[in-house]
Amino acid sequence: MAKKFKIKKGDTVQVIAGKDKGKQGTVLEVVTKADRVVVQGVQMVKKHQKPTQSNVGGIISKEASIHISNVALLDPKEGKPTKVGYSLDGDTKIRIARASGASID
Repeated sequence: MAKKFKIKKGDTVQVIAGKDKGKQGTVLEVVTKADRVVVQGVQMVKKHQKPTQSNVGGIISKEASIHISNVALLDPKEGKPTKVGYSLDGDTKIRIARASGASID
């Protein structure tokens, strides 16, 4: 069975541990097999790119993945990190922010 995470692609998160602690960004990718996420503007690394027919090459900066336990979802109402809960809205299950009770989806 595939792993289920409470953070999805497109969510706004804040880094709560590591060298980029306090930075905020949107989730670009969720890597479920390795329990990691790629966040825009966080964990920047340099990559040496060889030139190809379509690419000039050189040293480029790109985002590397960080462990999912090091990020927390931002509350849409208050803008602070919060835990995620679930609630039933009719027949649909929606994500809610535990701190304020605001809907995330």
